[in-house]
Amino acid sequence: MQASPIRLLVVDDEEDLELLVRQKFRRRIRKGELDFVFAHNGKEALEKLAEHPDIHLVLSDINMPVMDGLTLLSQLEDTRPEVRAVIISAYGDMKNIRTAMNRGAFDFVTKPIDFNDLEITIEKTLKHLQTLESALESRDRLVALTRELDVAKQMQMSILPRNSLSSETHAIEPRMIPAREIGGDFYDFFSLDDNRVGLVIADVSGKGVPAALFTTVTRSLLKSTARNSPSPARCLTEVNDLLAEDNDGCVFVTLFYGVLDLRSGVLRYCNGGHNPPRLLRADAQVEIVPPTGNLVLGVVAGHEYRDAEIQLCPGDTLFLYTDGITEAENAGQEEFGEALLDRTLASLAGATVGDIVKTVVDAAQDFAGDAPQSDDITCVALRLNATLS
Repeated sequence: MQASPIRLLVVDDEEDLELLVRQKFRRRIRKGELDFVFAHNGKEALEKLAEHPDIHLVLSDINMPVMDGLTLLSQLEDTRPEVRAVIISAYGDMKNIRTAMNRGAFDFVTKPIDFNDLEITIEKTLKHLQTLESALESRDRLVALTRELDVAKQMQMSILPRNSLSSETHAIEPRMIPAREIGGDFYDFFSLDDNRVGLVIADVSGKGVPAALFTTVTRSLLKSTARNSPSPARCLTEVNDLLAEDNDGCVFVTLFYGVLDLRSGVLRYCNGGHNPPRLLRADAQVEIVPPTGNLVLGVVAGHEYRDAEIQLCPGDTLFLYTDGITEAENAGQEEFGEALLDRTLASLAGATVGDIVKTVVDAAQDFAGDAPQSDDITCVALRLNATLS
């Protein structure tokens, strides 16, 4: 399908100019590349522009009856700011040409008209308009994409439990600070029955809407299977098989899922390639929760996940985190790191879970300083206050 011709408006009170323009550009007019509309003063020009909203280039004389070219320029600035004007005037009329340029004219040619020079000026102006149009389209796409990402980020945050939990037996405090670019961190905690509480933290690979969607799917699958399986490993095995099915994008998720028995203080857990949590003992010792040797979820179907257990005593705190904390970088590209995390935790024995989470996050952010946050910062602290009698 042939593209529509580019339409230009020529404004001049000299009757023979129309014939000269049509003669000069006759081949391009016949080919359907250009189409010219003519007006004899500024007032007629405004009427032609209203009649042809696709006109974005005006060639205009300055000295005309009824409405001159300088007044037309002022009107264009108010009514059609996207239009570019090229002024045509006598060489000796430099004062008015300067005024026209100050009023927003894109360029000028002098009379008597050198039509080769006019064609070059037209091509230059059209190229400028095309570049401007392309930039505006890119801006509009970016604005639309930013709005979509904002919606995805709001959806991601809305599914997470925001409030802390406190009871005679245990207390939980979550914290998540999303990066500017939407990421794939999530956490969750929920009661499985009167005696057990589940605790999850995860990090989906990649960023953007795909990561946000994978996050939502993983959380939903995990929560639905957790109700039917006392074993975290069995739960992760089932979730992994479901995620790996038709996962053409090879998106994966690192995930730690633990179930705390409030009667015994035993934490049964399974770690699918996630950062090893820390156990802050009541006496300020910081222990690494031993890994279970499992793969990340979503890539290898059929992987059999394994459980492990650790004993929590009253006063002990389990601290889960994502790499947004340990890999927080300062301006010198140095990472916060696990060693600094452990030293920070060791100084927090006896602190509330709220203070523990706040202090660790503040320490990571203080370490990063003015460096931009490149990943979500997420952590959850669980304190065993007392076992059920």
